[in-house]
Amino acid sequence: MSNDGRRNVGLEHKFEPLQDRFGRVARKLRVSVTDRCNFRCNFCMPVKPVWLPKSEILTYEEIARIARILAGMGVTKIRLSGGEPLMRRDLDILVAMLKEIPEVKTIAMTTNGFHLAEMAERLKRAGLDGVTVSLHSLKPERYEEVVGRKGVFERVTEGLKVAREVGFNPVKVNVVVIRGCNDDEILDFAELARKSNLTVRFIEYMPFDGRKFWRPELLVSGEEILQVIESIYPLVPLPREHGSTAQVYRFADGVEGDIGVITSMTSPFCSDCDRIRLTADGKIVPCMFSRDEYDVKSLLRSGATDEEIASFIRDAFYRKFAGVESLLREHKTIAHVRPMYQLGG
Repeated sequence: MSNDGRRNVGLEHKFEPLQDRFGRVARKLRVSVTDRCNFRCNFCMPVKPVWLPKSEILTYEEIARIARILAGMGVTKIRLSGGEPLMRRDLDILVAMLKEIPEVKTIAMTTNGFHLAEMAERLKRAGLDGVTVSLHSLKPERYEEVVGRKGVFERVTEGLKVAREVGFNPVKVNVVVIRGCNDDEILDFAELARKSNLTVRFIEYMPFDGRKFWRPELLVSGEEILQVIESIYPLVPLPREHGSTAQVYRFADGVEGDIGVITSMTSPFCSDCDRIRLTADGKIVPCMFSRDEYDVKSLLRSGATDEEIASFIRDAFYRKFAGVESLLREHKTIAHVRPMYQLGG
């Protein structure tokens, strides 16, 4: 192995496809590169989070090794998240390492956008393909109240602008819709999609909040979101990509820009889920709605071979939870699972 740890980490290996007991095959990897975040969104972060010690965080070489092994098992898309991924220094180095994996076709990132303007060009040169910016209000004061930090709205929107200028494709906006908080801005976000040729994705509020505020009456369903938009702008559904978290719509009048709706709670898409997650501290998480997680870091740091790691991951993924539907059938609702910042989107 070279000093930077990027050789002999699985490129030469091909493994059996990664499949769970329900026949679902993993094609997408979501990597939380850090649990740290500079915002305190109440639907994600505790007021006083306890950060992981740096020694527990996977190195870029360790992340790249897992990614190469998973690529040998059929994974072709990688999304970087956090916490806030741009809190991790020199993230473009990791992007470049992942870009060297031949089987990986796309690398994307979900970010709060605070550091995006200053990092966008470096990330694009390193090979990052697309970026999604979390933007939960278009009203500056409300936005800053939601994220728990003053004076950041213009910086985030500037990051979104620069992301488009440097050529990221796609550029998306994520908005978590919460009743009594920002549900009066649904049409404003639809108009943002139309004016800016962006994909705006509305996400149902899920029980991953850092302060355990979640309760069913705060959830605004995807159906309700669509009704609000279509009262002004009729929509046409596009074919849903296999394994996609979102149903995407175009505007019937032909104006560019798309609307996506992620109905994790009211109409889950678990039956063809093709995602596997890796936490910042090296846990394999087959399903975000399950508390099951499997420590692959201990194997990485104890000299395990690629074959041993692949076997461990295969066994963990095979046990993947059936999905949200089974929880709803059994309990009618879902309790708090974990704070989102510990897992990534």
